[in-house]
This record gives sequence, structure tokens and C-alpha cells, in this order.
Amino acid sequence: MIARLPLAVLAVALAAATAAAQPPPVQTPPPQNPPAQPAAQPAAQPATPAFPAGAEIGVIFAQRVLDESAEGKAIATKLQALQQKKLAELTEKNKGYEAAQTKVNQVGAAADQKLAAQKEVDRLQVEIQRMQQDAQSELDDTRNQLYREFEKKLGPVVQQLFTERKLRMIISREANGLLWVDPAIDLTSEVIKRFDAAVAAVKPAGPPKPPGTE
Repeated sequence: MIARLPLAVLAVALAAATAAAQPPPVQTPPPQNPPAQPAAQPAAQPATPAFPAGAEIGVIFAQRVLDESAEGKAIATKLQALQQKKLAELTEKNKGYEAAQTKVNQVGAAADQKLAAQKEVDRLQVEIQRMQQDAQSELDDTRNQLYREFEKKLGPVVQQLFTERKLRMIISREANGLLWVDPAIDLTSEVIKRFDAAVAAVKPAGPPKPPGTE
């Protein structure tokens, strides 16, 4: 029986924000009458080595499956959207905090006004701390749930490949002590290909078209 793929290794932290896009570099304009150049030939892609006949062990790079599969990319998109939503909520709450802090520091304000503003600052500070904790908890819970669903969908794909290849073992490349792997027994690309096809096959069809339409 195949061991469960150690997807706990895949629980990587999502980046806090997407890096800002850089402006494209200035391009030097081409000459008015450039000499004709031969059509560039596409670079030859290295052939994927055939899985060795009789091999009993396969290897999967689980992190690649998460990063490159359609399902893994969908998970990253959902987590990033949730993170941005929580960040926006905290940013809005922080604006109120900063406004109250400004009133506390306002020169010439009455003592009772400063006292009321300080109470507002203290209240908002507690709310922001709770919001941060709740946001982190929701992100963690959502991530764990999505990864469990990911593993549930991926499991049958790995099991099928395990059975077809008549393997005795599938090892994760993240395993401690695994320093080098023969590319011929690396099944990662095959798993990603099959996983994408399996997920696409079970997606619900779109709404039925009205009668008389193509």
C-alpha cells in the first residue's frame, strides 16, 4: 500500500504582498534597414528520460506539484486573495487608529478631548491586535483546508501511477537524506500532467445554452 504523500511539507508561507511591477527597460531602436536575419530555430528541449524498466522506486518533488499544477496555482490565488482582503480590513482600521492618535498629540486640544482620544486609541489598538490574530487564524485554517482537499484529489493520481508502474515505493524529494535522484525515476512531471487532466475532467460543465443557440 502506498504511503500518503507528505504534503505537510508543502505548507509554505504566502508572501505578504506581490512585488510591484517594474517598468520595462528602454529599448534601443533598430536600424532603419536591418540586414535580413535567418529565422531563429527553437531551442531543442531535452528529452524526458524513459522510466527504467523494472524500477521499483519512484520519486516525486511534492513542492513542484503544488507550485506548477493547476490546482496548486488555484490554491495560491485563493490564499493571496484572502490575505489581501484581511490586509485591506486592517489598513482601514489602522486609519482610525492614526486619526485618534493625531488627536491625542494635537497641540492646544482640551484635556477632556485628549483623554477621550486616548481611550479611542487604546480601544482601537486592542481591536487591531484581535483582528490580526483572527486574520492569521483564518488564513491558517483556510490554507490547511485547501491543502487537505489538494491531497485528497492528488492521492488517486499518485496511487494509479504507483499501480501502473508496479512500484514498491514512492519517495518525496523533500525527504531528509535524499541528496540526488536519477531523473529517469522522477515522476513529478508525469504526476502534474495527470493531476491537471484529472481535475479538469471533474470540473462541472457551464450552464446549459438556451434553445436555438449554437
